[in-house]
Amino acid sequence: MIPDLQSSLLCDDVRQERNGKFILIGLFDMIAVPTYPAVFQRICVVNRWCCGEGTFRQRSRLIKSDGDTLLIEGREVPVTLPDAEATATSVEFFLNVRFEAPGTYWVEILLDGDIKVRYPLKARQIQPRPEGIST
Repeated sequence: MIPDLQSSLLCDDVRQERNGKFILIGLFDMIAVPTYPAVFQRICVVNRWCCGEGTFRQRSRLIKSDGDTLLIEGREVPVTLPDAEATATSVEFFLNVRFEAPGTYWVEILLDGDIKVRYPLKARQIQPRPEGIST
């Protein structure tokens, strides 16, 4: 039985407690930087699968703002669900991701080669704060 993608989130970092719970740090809703190109040292993709049974192959990737060109792609990750009530959480780290310009980039999550979700990641340019002003 093919699983459902319960959630897919981008964040700065992920930690796992001893009891197995995941802690997501710095959730992305967009990228906002004063200058481009911009390099992000680490972007984490966290996917949670449920309501399936068997072993599957997941792949995560980011697509450039033209909507077609690959920016970066993760390795194939096995997702194993022993029964329909099980869940599986995968965490991938993308290092030194370079965004050339503002625009709408795309996150794609594939399972066994089929796109399960594609969602936008907007990148915009913000005005730098004048020196001496803090928040």
